[in-house]
Amino acid sequence: MADLFDTTPAPPRAEGPRPLADRLRPQSLAQVIGQSHVLSPEGPLGAMLAAGSLSSLILWGPPGVGKTTIARLLADQTNLHFVQISAIFTGVPDLKKVFEGARIRRQTGQGTLLFVDEIHRFNKAQQDGFLPFMEDGTILLVGATTENPSFELNSALLSRSQVIVLERLSLIDLELMAQRAEKELARNLPLTGEAREALLEMADGDGRALLNLIEQVAAWKVSSPLGRDQLATRLMRRAAKYDKSGEEHYNLISALHKSVRGSDPDAALYWFARMLEGGEDPRFLARRLTRMAVEDICLADPQAQSVCLDAWNTYERLGSPEGELALANAVVYLALAPKSNAVYTAYKAARAAARDTGSLMPPKHILNAPTKMMKDIGYGTGYAYDHDAEDGFSGQNYFPDDMKRPVYYLPPERGFERELKKRVEYFAKLRAKRQG
Repeated sequence: MADLFDTTPAPPRAEGPRPLADRLRPQSLAQVIGQSHVLSPEGPLGAMLAAGSLSSLILWGPPGVGKTTIARLLADQTNLHFVQISAIFTGVPDLKKVFEGARIRRQTGQGTLLFVDEIHRFNKAQQDGFLPFMEDGTILLVGATTENPSFELNSALLSRSQVIVLERLSLIDLELMAQRAEKELARNLPLTGEAREALLEMADGDGRALLNLIEQVAAWKVSSPLGRDQLATRLMRRAAKYDKSGEEHYNLISALHKSVRGSDPDAALYWFARMLEGGEDPRFLARRLTRMAVEDICLADPQAQSVCLDAWNTYERLGSPEGELALANAVVYLALAPKSNAVYTAYKAARAAARDTGSLMPPKHILNAPTKMMKDIGYGTGYAYDHDAEDGFSGQNYFPDDMKRPVYYLPPERGFERELKKRVEYFAKLRAKRQG
């Protein structure tokens, strides 16, 4: 039986295999790939470090762009004790222990950089719990989130932090990372140039995903470089980042709407397809297309709304995937239709005027007079029946008597509204003549 009190040092344990992503983790901020806009001397983090005054931060960006690595290296460069927690697995008792440990370190002259991954997962009350420890200097908070901080984080927390936006890695960034990986592995990837480009595209801007893919490819025993098709049969394409209720949802629908408004059918089809590939409900897209017709096309093409409703109805009858082609037809039609927001602008102006003048009575001559008393006080007196006029237009005033006649609808010289503009001007001249 071994001596329980034996103090002889145990032989060193053999270290297990480390994932490639861990082996390639940058050892300095200068080695971080793809975030020079924040880490350069002119960038916000570079300027903070040069001034020796690092503030609490919220690192906002997609997965695999270096949020954890940057936080760890910031702690190293500022001589702060690094503590990492995840909002998914951390409860209130755990937070109390973290804060107590930071308080004790502070008493001994050691600061603490607390890195909180997925900080948006904490509820509002939990987020408020960080505030006193940030204010008295017990911790320097660095939160990481993939969600828009303005939607997910308390205003009080945001006011005490600087939001740093990290960008998805470009193909150039990913290629540099692949070259580092090949140097670490001491061999080149068994891929043709076309297949190598496809591998980078599969990572979709995620450096961690790329290194995991490279690790798989490097383990293959092949006699000659693989082409794009061979690579595709061996690797599954990474699912596109898309959250139907989060930031990406709003980003992509905005891109689709603005592409339609900008009369670019190719871009509009691309964003439409991106949303479908991400699992978006085609009915949501049908509704939004109909909104585009009534908001951005209006009466410049009166058929646009009917095209959208017909496409929506066709989708309901055919279902997916055939019905999605009907929606694609609507996308192209809307993109190529003449654009006008004249009715939309007029509607908003009329609503604003209605709020400001909501107690004004209509002029008496256009009020019904179903009783003798109402006739006696002038309801309906002097009303001119338009059909009795020679040209079917009386030119009477229909606004309240105390309200100066406004102009809301100003049709442009585009599409069908060219004809409507002529009608508006015709009636305006005739009205001025009749009332003059």
